[in-house]
Amino acid sequence: MKAYGKKTWLIPDCYLDSVSKIITPSHEAICVINTGDKDAEIKLTLFFEDRPATDAFSSFCGARMTHHIRLDKLKDAEGNLIPRDVPYAALIESNVPIVVQYSRLNTSSPTYSLMTTIAYYED
Repeated sequence: MKAYGKKTWLIPDCYLDSVSKIITPSHEAICVINTGDKDAEIKLTLFFEDRPATDAFSSFCGARMTHHIRLDKLKDAEGNLIPRDVPYAALIESNVPIVVQYSRLNTSSPTYSLMTTIAYYED
C-alpha cells in the first residue's frame, strides 16, 4: 500500500492541564496513521518557553496501523512525564511518512471541551 503523509510534523500549541472536574482527566493525544509497509519510529522534541527543549520522548506506530499517543501517559527513558500546566510545542519526526492529528480534551470545568486539528507538516 502507498505510504501517505510526511516525515516531519509540528504542533505549536500544546498544554496539559492538571485540573479535571469530571472523571475523565484532561489530556492530549497525537493520533498517527501509518499506511505504509514499514513501521514508524517516532521521535518527539518538545519546546518550552521557560526551559531548554527536550528530545527524550519517542513512540512507535506499526506498518498499516494507527496509534494514539496519549501525551499525559508518555514517559521518557527515565520515567519522566511531560510537565502539566506548562505551554509547549511539539516537533514530530518519523522515519517513514505518517499523518498526524492533534487533539486536546479539557475537563477543567464541569463540562468538557475538545479541540482537534491536523498538524503542520514539512516536506
